[in-house]
Amino acid sequence: MIEAMEVPITRFRQKLFDFVNQALDGKEVWVSHKGRRLRLVPEHAPSKLSRITPMQIIVPGADLGEKSWKAEIMREWERKWDRRLGPIAKPARAAKAPGRKNAGKARRTA
Repeated sequence: MIEAMEVPITRFRQKLFDFVNQALDGKEVWVSHKGRRLRLVPEHAPSKLSRITPMQIIVPGADLGEKSWKAEIMREWERKWDRRLGPIAKPARAAKAPGRKNAGKARRTA
């Protein structure tokens, strides 16, 4: 985990080289000045994505060239979608009852 520290600009000026060395060693150094913050980072800092360890999500020895697994996965997805969202083809809405064409727009007069 990367340590983070925030220092005021005056302290940063006093110990400039110490803070630069800490930033080069991987610590996050934040400098605050007039209510704003600056971050000191090395020029070629490694990206956050480069520190991610890969995770094996496919069973070793699985043949991805074979297409039979795709149909099984699609059927499972469709079952889940139908369960959560209802079937794909929904019936058309029922027509409104006769004589109630503008029931929502009628105004009361008193």
